[in-house]
Amino acid sequence: MISEGTAFTFAVIFGIITVLLVRSRDVRAWEAVCVGLFGLYLGQTPVIFTVHGLVTWLISGFAHS
Repeated sequence: MISEGTAFTFAVIFGIITVLLVRSRDVRAWEAVCVGLFGLYLGQTPVIFTVHGLVTWLISGFAHS
């Protein structure tokens, strides 16, 4: 289960990214994924557990290299 602190941290990070993307008026595919992730973390939908697992897996993969 995702903790409230972790969800808040991800929501803030993806929120900042979203604001910067909107200001630049240039949204690419990976940027749209960031906006979608922001919405999922903010909304805490049931899909969040799958998305959080994927994000954690990706981050841990980059951290071990």
